[in-house]
Amino acid sequence: MATVRKAIIPAAGLGTRFLPATKTVPKEMLTIVDAPIIFYVVEEAVQAGIEDIFLIQGRGKTAIEDFFDASYELEDRLEKDGKTYLLDRLLKIRSMANIISIRQKQPLGLGHAVLCGERVIGNEPFAVLLGDEIMLAQSGKPNATQHLVNLHKANQSTTVAVMNVPERDVSKYGIADLSAISEGYFKVKSFIEKPSIAQAPSRWAMPGRYVFSHDIFTFLKEAKQSLAGEIQLTDSMNELAKQKDVFASTFSAERFDAGDKLGYLKANVELALRNSELKDDFSKYLLELAQRIKG
Repeated sequence: MATVRKAIIPAAGLGTRFLPATKTVPKEMLTIVDAPIIFYVVEEAVQAGIEDIFLIQGRGKTAIEDFFDASYELEDRLEKDGKTYLLDRLLKIRSMANIISIRQKQPLGLGHAVLCGERVIGNEPFAVLLGDEIMLAQSGKPNATQHLVNLHKANQSTTVAVMNVPERDVSKYGIADLSAISEGYFKVKSFIEKPSIAQAPSRWAMPGRYVFSHDIFTFLKEAKQSLAGEIQLTDSMNELAKQKDVFASTFSAERFDAGDKLGYLKANVELALRNSELKDDFSKYLLELAQRIKG
């Protein structure tokens, strides 16, 4: 039975929603408390048993590679200063997994970004984690990617994460038409990318966690560009679902769209409240702030 050992993290976007900050800093390197967004994504993949992580990057994203590389001068200084708690965290970061960078030479969309990983994925199943989506697992539960990996082990088929969204948000996501198998577990009939409410077959949206069989590459290679000049991943997933079993599942995790300003701010607040050094003082500040706003 095929085991999911590899993951693709598309990270080639321009981050225009965060300009001017992202003019020189990749969106994925914006900080959530004290670590960049992409750290949390990679950490989730590693916890799911992923060994090889392929970053699909565009020009100007070398800061991401540098973050996961060794920093000998800094590590030496921390060791000499006895700051072992900081040193241990840096060593953990660069030993998390095999991080491999692949250049997406043209900005042709998410489907094209995934297709860029075909040669290194080969005939194996693989995970895809969007580089600006943070998912924090609930205590004692597998994280979103681990959950999909577990389901793939059982069904040996492409399986994607879904969540129910309000009608006002339907047009922001790829939406799935589903047939329930059990509570929170579905067989996929079809997918549609960012439909209007009138066009949407459901409110089951895909928040950016997938485990694919290698068959998806066949459809990505045949995909046509949209009117915006992009190869949509959802289109190829729809074609795959016509010929192969594709499943979908809910997940037990708090999800933050850190590629959106409000989602980014919420992620900072939530993770600050989970930080042992910050939570007491920060909680006190938030309560005081709430009183000021209320008053």
